[in-house]
Amino acid sequence: MTYAEKPWIKSYKLGPYKLKETQEPYPKVPLFKALDDSAANYPGKIAIEFQGRSLKYRDLKRQVDALANALAKMGVEKGDRICIFLPNSIECIISSWAGQKAGGVTSITSIVRSDHELLTDVQKADSKVIICTEENLERVLELKAQSNIEHVIVTSDAGYDVGPIKAAMPKGTSEFRKLIEDNDPTPPQVDIDPEEDLCEILFTGGSTGIPKGVMHTHYNRYTNLLQGLPWLLNPLSTSIIGKASVFIPLPLFHGYGHILHQAAILWGLRLILMPDPRDIDAIVATIREHRPFLIPTVPTQLMRMAQAKVGRLNTMFMSGAAPLPDEIRALMKKETGQSISEFYGLTETSITHINPSGFSKITGFMAQEKLGVGIVVPDTECKVVDPTTGNDVPIGEDGELVTRGPQTMVGYWPERGSGLTDDGWCHSGDIGHMDEDGYFYISDRIKDMVNVSGMKVYTTLVDGVLFKHPGVLMAAAFGVPDTEIPGSERVMAVIRLKDEYKGKVDKDDIITFCKEHLSAYEVPRYVEFKDDMPVTLSQKLSKKTLKEEALIALGIG
Repeated sequence: MTYAEKPWIKSYKLGPYKLKETQEPYPKVPLFKALDDSAANYPGKIAIEFQGRSLKYRDLKRQVDALANALAKMGVEKGDRICIFLPNSIECIISSWAGQKAGGVTSITSIVRSDHELLTDVQKADSKVIICTEENLERVLELKAQSNIEHVIVTSDAGYDVGPIKAAMPKGTSEFRKLIEDNDPTPPQVDIDPEEDLCEILFTGGSTGIPKGVMHTHYNRYTNLLQGLPWLLNPLSTSIIGKASVFIPLPLFHGYGHILHQAAILWGLRLILMPDPRDIDAIVATIREHRPFLIPTVPTQLMRMAQAKVGRLNTMFMSGAAPLPDEIRALMKKETGQSISEFYGLTETSITHINPSGFSKITGFMAQEKLGVGIVVPDTECKVVDPTTGNDVPIGEDGELVTRGPQTMVGYWPERGSGLTDDGWCHSGDIGHMDEDGYFYISDRIKDMVNVSGMKVYTTLVDGVLFKHPGVLMAAAFGVPDTEIPGSERVMAVIRLKDEYKGKVDKDDIITFCKEHLSAYEVPRYVEFKDDMPVTLSQKLSKKTLKEEALIALGIG
């Protein structure tokens, strides 16, 4: 058996239903056709719910079209970049679709960007327009003087549909609300070549270096939408399309939350949007109130939901963006009664793997649940290679995952083809393996592996063992230089204990526990306890921050 034979196709099943081997031919249409079709098919259905406000599909399309018209009048032409510097909000969604309808290339950037980082994003993309909140207007105006931004669009902090902005409007600025009110919902007719024209640039890699702008065409994104829910849940589609709801407690600037919001709109679903992905109490309250059909999450959120006693639910949970520890999976399954389905992808590749067996509890079809990130989505190739030689490794052995498919980026801005091999493969930087059923499992990031005297240690494996300790609430393992052996490393673990175990568990307890489950070289040399663990805005534990802090504390940083 070889990766070229696509052994995962034999696992294209949702219980008794055989999933399609291909979704080809993929339509060559602009991405915004997804919104136009749902507005035509479900005009009176609620498209977005946010902070007690709602917007129906016909109204969402009308406001998107009006803003697209306004952007065209400002001089936005095909290919111009539009920076969206907004928190999770209705405005963020409207701006994303409107920018593309105007022929522009949208770039949603993180609201926690520093002034320098924001300037870098704007300058790298050479953005012509930026859309921001009133709170950030002063920052953006200073930024405008250092870039090629021509227009600033501002929305009220309370929401464009709640009230007007209070700040003065200097020359070159426009109010979001008035642009929608004062312009006809007649978008410009732009000749889009879906396979060639970009629809968005998503910046990635900011936590590990200089951010890179991932370029996706309209075809890339629309294709991946069809490879997701329309493929996986096709046997159940008549009960979902235009009827169900999706709760997104993720930041829209992150590729994960971004594509899930697009997937919801493609199927005419009610999109329930969370203002702050860190507010677990509000997340749990929203889940209890709305009982959504689908909830995409990250592992940290799942752990906190279980702790908050979210209760029994008839909901599909998906986990992505980081490996899901078995202990968190089991904890959440015990609390909700539901399996957790993982999926996998990069900003560069969008979604490439989905685990259908995680939906077994809802469908009641699958006798046995398989773990891991699942099988490769249709019309996509994946292989596991030796990171050094690039040669395929045997089935079942760990190596680097590399993928290619019609959803893969066209390159890093502005150079097409950059970040890809000559024949279109994208290297993930993730270590994993495939079993004989075609299911894939992620072991670690290459950059997170620890070299202990030539022995490789997968830190996610150590994380998983730490989570098994009854007193551990959160944990992260990483490598630090071995001061006794130049060129070698040792494993360090940073742990947040459960409240009832504080003062009762010490370093020696953790090390003794690890020795029972790990090889000697995998056992942490250093153990530190913290009451607060740093997480990113997308709610992933930040090993980078923890490592930087540890190196300083050890006198190495």
